[in-house]
Order: sequence, then C-alpha cells, then structure tokens
Amino acid sequence: MTTIVVGYVTKPEGEAALHKAIEEARLRDARVVLVSATRGDDTVEGLEPARELLAAAGVPHEVRVTTGAFDPAEDLLAVAEELDADLIVIGLRRRTPVGKLLLGSNAQRILLDARTPVLAVKVPAVG
Repeated sequence: MTTIVVGYVTKPEGEAALHKAIEEARLRDARVVLVSATRGDDTVEGLEPARELLAAAGVPHEVRVTTGAFDPAEDLLAVAEELDADLIVIGLRRRTPVGKLLLGSNAQRILLDARTPVLAVKVPAVG
C-alpha cells in the first residue's frame, strides 16, 4: 500500500499539511502516517483533533509521536525512510518578504535531504 508521511504540528501549517495528506491519500488509495515531535510542554492530548480528523476521513492511518531523540526534521525523515514512504507532506507558514529569502530550517532540511518526493503546503490565505 502507498504510504504518505505527514509532519504535523498543532498550528495552522500542521493542519494544512494534514488536510492535504488526507486528500492525497484518497487520490492514491494510500495510508497516512502522521508524525508529531513532542518537545517540552507539548502533550499527546493535543493530537486528539488530528486523530479524530483522520478517523472521520476514513483513510488508513497511524499516528507516531517522537520524543525528541533527533530534531523534528530528522524524526520525520527517519520515519519516511523506515516506512519507504511514497510521499512526505509538510506545511509551510507564510513569511515576510525578508523571511522568504530563507525557508524554515526544518522545512529546508526536509526538502533537501528527503529521498522521497515532498509536497510543501502553504496555509490558505485569510480574507
């Protein structure tokens, strides 16, 4: 079965990535593996809305919570490699004109280091 790995954070860019991963899973008859890194005060309970969305979408899925042995980019890449993923989906936040010169370090590392195609999703514009 085709596997889509999605990097998830409980922020708008994480939500956008999850929605796109579900959409791609439906198109490809694939399963979604959500990867979320817990850092500091992050809690697993914060993932419940994502779990509910995946269940309601009716796509095969798995949720993996990493505990910070690596950084978030390395965690995501390690899971994608372990599962021989067919696609990685990540969310990008909008940036100021100066910020556009550089991607976030995690996004940049994933885009440059992934052996798998990466789909980078922007948060929809408001207004």
